[in-house]
Formats: sequence, C-alpha cells, structure tokens
Amino acid sequence: MLSQLVGGSPRRDRSLSPLSAKDRNGQNPDRRGRTYSGDAHRNQQGRSRAESAKKEQRKTPVKIIPLGGLNEIGKNFTVIECSNDMFIIDCGLAFPDSEMLGVDIVIPDFTYVEQNKEKLRGIVITHGHEDHIGALPYFLKKINVPVYGTRLTLGLLEGKLKEHGLLGSVKLIPAEPRKTIRLGCMAVEPIRVNHSIPDAVGFAIHTPAGVLVHTGDFKVDYTPIEGSVIDLARFAELGSRGVLALMSDSTNSERAGYTMSERKVGESFEKLFAQAEGKRLIIATFASNIHRVQQIVNICERTGRKVAVSGRSMVNVISKSVELGYLKIPDGLLVDIEMVGRYPSEEICIVTTGSQGEAMSALTRMARGEHRNVSISPNDFIIISANPIPGNEKFVTKVVNSLLAQGANVVYESMYEVHVSGHACQEEQKLILSLTKPKYFIPVHGEYKHLMKHAKTAMSVGIPKENIIITSIGNVIETDGCDMRITGTVPAGNVLVDGLGVGDVGSIVLRDRKKLAEDGLIICFATVDRRAGEILSGPDIVSRGFVYVRESEELMDTARRLATDALQECLDRDMHEWNAIKNHVKDVLSDYIYQTTQRSPMILPVMMEI
Repeated sequence: MLSQLVGGSPRRDRSLSPLSAKDRNGQNPDRRGRTYSGDAHRNQQGRSRAESAKKEQRKTPVKIIPLGGLNEIGKNFTVIECSNDMFIIDCGLAFPDSEMLGVDIVIPDFTYVEQNKEKLRGIVITHGHEDHIGALPYFLKKINVPVYGTRLTLGLLEGKLKEHGLLGSVKLIPAEPRKTIRLGCMAVEPIRVNHSIPDAVGFAIHTPAGVLVHTGDFKVDYTPIEGSVIDLARFAELGSRGVLALMSDSTNSERAGYTMSERKVGESFEKLFAQAEGKRLIIATFASNIHRVQQIVNICERTGRKVAVSGRSMVNVISKSVELGYLKIPDGLLVDIEMVGRYPSEEICIVTTGSQGEAMSALTRMARGEHRNVSISPNDFIIISANPIPGNEKFVTKVVNSLLAQGANVVYESMYEVHVSGHACQEEQKLILSLTKPKYFIPVHGEYKHLMKHAKTAMSVGIPKENIIITSIGNVIETDGCDMRITGTVPAGNVLVDGLGVGDVGSIVLRDRKKLAEDGLIICFATVDRRAGEILSGPDIVSRGFVYVRESEELMDTARRLATDALQECLDRDMHEWNAIKNHVKDVLSDYIYQTTQRSPMILPVMMEI
C-alpha cells in the first residue's frame, strides 16, 4: 500500500485500470480502453480549433460584378459591392464591330447600378484611355456621383464632360498613389503602375472580407519616359499581409517574355529621323500616348524640326497634357497645322491621329487627298507608330496602300520597332502573381482566349486551378473571406450609341441594317379605293441598293405586274386588314425576286387609301 502511494514499481503503474483519466505516460484512453498519445490528442484539438476558426473567419460578403471588359477588349466596368455600399472601377466604351452598322460606340448596360443607385458611393478610374473613361458622360447623365482619378485622368475627363454639358455639375476628386479613398465600408488605395499613358494606377481594395487587388492596365517598365516605376514594393507588401483575390490585366497573356520599354521606340525614332533627312516627317500614333509624343518632341528639338499637330483628339490631349505639365514642349517648337506650308519640308514633323485607319482620322484624310492642310507627296516619310487593334488590320492596310501609291515612304510596326505595348506579357504577369500571392485569381481585361492563357500562367506559379475564376459579364462573384464562387447573374450587355440616340438601336434594327447593306431595298407604292375595289395608281416599284433599274427593266416590269395582280386579288376578296394585304403583296414579290436573282432584298409595301 505504501509503495503504491509513493509510486511503486513501473510494472504496477502500467497495470492501472484503462478507465483511469490518464496514465503516467501521458496517454488518454477512449471509451473502449484503447489509448492514444497526448500529441495526437493535441493535434485533434488543433484541428477542431482550426475548423472553428475557419467558421469564425467568414466575414461580411463582398460581391465582384464585372459588367464589361471580359470576353472583349474595351468597355471596362466593374462593380464592387458590400452590404449597403457599392462603387465602380472604370466606365469605358468599346468601338463597334463590323456587324454593328451605323453604330458610333458601345457602352455597358447600367441597369443593375441604376436599380441599386442608393448604394453607389463613387467611381474610381485607373487611367484616361477611352475604354476606361469613354462611357462616363452617359453614366453620369443617369447617376451623378463623385469620380476619383489621378490628375491627368481627370483632366482628360473634363474635356469629355464639357462636350456633354456636364462640366461643373460632376464632382471630380483627385486621387494619389498610396492615399486611401474611403467608400462606405470599403477603402480603395491607388497603386502606381506603368502603362502607355501617364498617371495610370491599379487599386488595392480593402473590404471586410479581405484585400482585393485590381491591377488596371499595366506593364513593368524599369526605364519609363516620365514618372516613376510601377510600385512593386506596395504589391509585395500587400502580398505579405495577404491578398484574397487578384484581378489582373490579360491583354498580352499570349505573349511570352517581357514588354519592351517605351524607350525602345525612342531609339527606333532616332534611326528613322536620320533616314528621313531632307523629307517631311508624318508620325501617326495614339493621341493618349503622351510618352511617345514627348520622345518625338525631344528628337525634333535636337534635329531642328518644328512640330505640328493634326487630329482633334491629338490636339485636345496634347493641350491638356501641356497644361498639366505631363508634356514639355519648348517655346517656339510647336506650330499650327495651317502654317506647315510656310516651312521647308525637312524642318517639319507632323504628329497625327489615324494609326488605326479610322475613316475620319487625319491620316486617312491625308491618304484620300481630303486633308485641308496636308497633301501627300514622294517627299513624305510616314511612320505608323501603333499596332492595329484586332479587326482594324484591313483599314490600316488600305491607308498604307493609299500612301504608298502617292509615292510616300511608309514605315509601320512590323517593319521596325516603332511601337511597344502598354500591357504586361507573361513574365510580368508572373511577377505580379508572385508578389501579391493571391488566394484566388480572376483574369480580367481580355477576350476569352486571353483569360484562359492568363489562367495557365497563374497555375504555373502555383495558383490552384480550383482557385481561378474565369467569368463573364453579368456574373456575380461572391466571397466571405474563405470561399469565392459565382452565385448569380445581373443584367449586362451592350448598349449601342448612334448619334444622339442611346440604346434605341437594338438587335432588330441591326438586323434590318444588315439586310439593307447586304441585299438592298424595294419599295412598292400603290393608291387604292377599297370601297370600289379599284387600284387608283401604281403599284410603282422603287429599288435602292438592289438593282440598277435602267439595266433591269424586264425584272421591274414583271415585279410591277405581279404586285398589281396580288393587290387586285386582295381587293376582289374584299380583304379589310391592311397588314394582311401588305404581307400578301410582299410574299408574292419576295418569291419572284428570290427565284429570279437568288437575293432577298427588304420589301416595303406602302399602301394609301382614298
């Protein structure tokens, strides 16, 4: 008994009942008397605590709702929503494709935001390109909220608001990198990035569920023309603290390696200026590429050339950039485009719009011989300093051919390094992924093939496939800090702007325009006395865009006779429904014309009753 009280032998201690709470080896019994180690017990407790903690970590849900910029290039528009607060990242436009006949621009569908406008706290803009600010005037006419952007971005936006009569009624608030903007329960921190326009930023979005990072359009340029290098340190700092999701530019995701520095274009310009000695220089580039214009100005100053600017958008952007100090032009270097004829050709460099072959651009008008101040001659050395946007290749080629036919020497991107992209290639995308170390990844800003390629790049640096979300406009991505998934959809799509009409051109109108463009129009006029059952005049057949009447008299005469017979048949049957009469005449004409010509023009019967 005494030996048991002081410890006794080890053998006797190990023979204690398995139902005792704990033996001397720190083992715990289960209900059946089996024991397991204290470490295992602690591990089990740790797992239980981790599971409980995970449940506790679920926070106020945040929604990411892209309404533009996915599966397309342009029209960037993303809604971030949490509880009763909402803000928008960018509000851009897209340009119409070949199927959108007569349409001027395409803007996002604002329906969802309009339905929840009481939640909207503001709009934050990444940079001043049209695909990021172009739709703002149309949006602000519907909902007037504060707009936050960097100085140059707001400067360019002012011009657009002035055109729409909104300047002065919209609150424009300057934003600076690393200075947080409070928007309800969320905060947005601009982060400096490099792009093909100065003052571009991405955003760190601080939400109750965690930090979201949106890169905006970016590339990594270690030798920028103006401004600072992309703030990689801040991206890394955010990554070390934990990034819930990264939304990153996918435009160049198919291109391996790195995007060249803008300075590379300057080096090419130096060589081309030397080749153009004794000739007039004409350089077409994007109006917003202020860094490139600055390099052109610098070289012109060194080589003794005056600079003239042509193209409305180019004039506007350069004027605003000089005003804000982003473009530095020495006194006396800039001359009016109307004055270029007073200078020797070798002393002039014209900077112009039209690098995409746009129909009304300055370079296209020069190529057609319609420019008021510039006539192309063999003494012109022309540089097209831009890549054709997909779909614009044939327009650019047409302009190049016209310029060459007039004897000019034309240099374009595929011949020399006269253009570099403003978007990151694969290695730069990997760098941002590696620095931010996001739990979830959402590729944005690109067509579907770009998003898919960016997803593969993300997987190559360790992002799990199941944590990559490839989505479409209108999908609602929701996260509570633990999980992220698509939970629903909202209204989304294209709103077409044609002249002053916004949204009044839809699929039916486009279908009719396409039909008119492809097969033309036939109008059938007739006047009838329905009481007497007589045709008083006509039917007369008018063709527009279908056939040339004087060369198709037999076709038109037969069509007129068939229309007369069809109309008289309806009157003889005492038909009273005008739509039925018109449809019968239309069907008869349609059948005949298709059998004769294998074409289906739009047929429009016009009946007048006396």
